[in-house]
Amino acid sequence: MANTTALERYNAAALKTSAEVIRCYSTSFGLACRLLDGPTRARIEAVYALVRVADEVVDGPAAAAGLDAGQVEAMLDALERETETALDTGYSANLVVHAFAVTARATGIGTDLTRPFFASMRADITQREHTPESFSRYVYGSAEVVGLMCVKAFLAGRPTDPAQEEILADGARHLGAAFQKINFLRDLAEDFSTLGRSYFPGIRPGSFSEQDKHRLLDDIDEDLRISLASLPGLPPAPRRAVALAQALFTELALRLRRTPAEELLRARIRVPNAVKLRILARTLAGSSAPESYLKERTP
Repeated sequence: MANTTALERYNAAALKTSAEVIRCYSTSFGLACRLLDGPTRARIEAVYALVRVADEVVDGPAAAAGLDAGQVEAMLDALERETETALDTGYSANLVVHAFAVTARATGIGTDLTRPFFASMRADITQREHTPESFSRYVYGSAEVVGLMCVKAFLAGRPTDPAQEEILADGARHLGAAFQKINFLRDLAEDFSTLGRSYFPGIRPGSFSEQDKHRLLDDIDEDLRISLASLPGLPPAPRRAVALAQALFTELALRLRRTPAEELLRARIRVPNAVKLRILARTLAGSSAPESYLKERTP
């Protein structure tokens, strides 16, 4: 530490803070991150920590602390301004924002990705139902751009072919969309009853059917197929980490298929930790379990 500069020490503290945020919130993501090399893991954690903090502004602690919708929106606006300032200057007094800015500046993440993200977060404050058009915009901003950020973090400092990078970007968008849609389906009960939201166009608590469930999962399966096909183009460590994340969410999708539609309106389906560890072992052994599921899914 004696030979480090003040900024280097601050950067290190910021990255450690982002890593701790993720450990507190996501076992599945944390498990996948362990398969990355140190520098790549730090970049991915920095991206997801900012995403998590913004999501918590609109869904969690801010409202629990008594802030009304106007105050929540003001907090989110301030977080976006702080993020853009940090992208420009390379510094923020907010450790999570600082870690993101350091990562973004090093990997080429810019406001073309952060602005759609914050726009989707802002929609959560005011929009309770979605049209097909607004749903597509929301999923792009809340999830697909995060996948694009991850691709930039994975490929930083590596020579890449533009055509291959385009394939990886398309796969990342579809994987981000699949993750988001699976989360929506898993969280139907909370979104309907607690948050008063309906993300899927035309889906209502009183009329959600088995047909609706399978239709949504068929769309998710297509996203997973496209993303799975792009995996070979990733560097080895990111490929293993993304394969694990895909396998974990594929298992969750399978459990959602097997759960009656009416139960999804009452309970939140989870993948037990013991199953996650088995999936980790399969992934490390090179199993193609996600592909097998996509071929064998029940109608």
